[in-house]
Amino acid sequence: SRGMPTHAVYGFLTILRRILRERQPECLAVAFDTRGPVFRHRLYPQYKANRPAMPDDLAVQLPYVKQAVQAYNILTLEDGDQEADDLIASVVERFTGKDCRVVIVSGDKDLLQLVSDQVALWDPMSDRIMDPRGVQEKYGLAPEQLLDYFALTGDSSDNVPGVPGVGPKTAARLINEYASLEGLYGDLGAMKASKVRENLEKHRSEAFLSRDLIRLNREVAV
Repeated sequence: SRGMPTHAVYGFLTILRRILRERQPECLAVAFDTRGPVFRHRLYPQYKANRPAMPDDLAVQLPYVKQAVQAYNILTLEDGDQEADDLIASVVERFTGKDCRVVIVSGDKDLLQLVSDQVALWDPMSDRIMDPRGVQEKYGLAPEQLLDYFALTGDSSDNVPGVPGVGPKTAARLINEYASLEGLYGDLGAMKASKVRENLEKHRSEAFLSRDLIRLNREVAV
């Protein structure tokens, strides 16, 4: 009645209620991004530089989302120098060591690098579960290979450079053939001359920087 937008609160709570009703988790936590710069900006000041500011109608709803999480008595995770993905990665690291089954609720592909026999990702928007088999079917790679794959392809939404001219198919082929960035660059001299080889040689530093930017911090105190 006051013209306050509520679509984000409504959408968030719809998913949260669905998790509680359908999944009935024994443990549950919600991770939030920080508003300011994080450690990745110190590695690469242009990180996320091309991302538009959060729309005002969404920003005004975030306090109510957090109030709702508190009202449900669900643990909130937030850290001024880390992103939500790093907090999730650290929880995953802690709980898989306790032989727990973990389900990450997100549509963020970067979190797929955490998938294992004990860890799955559920995207509630598409209602798709990504386990090791799902990752293999989508990318042609094992979850532990995704970090090096993402380092080659980059991520335009986060302004992560990657290697120009190396798309998903080429990146998957290279990682399958050479196993890792180190394996790829260690054997680059033997690769047949091509535009791909030229781009790899020219943008070596960007590839390794991209991997550092995409790699999730699994050591945050949670």
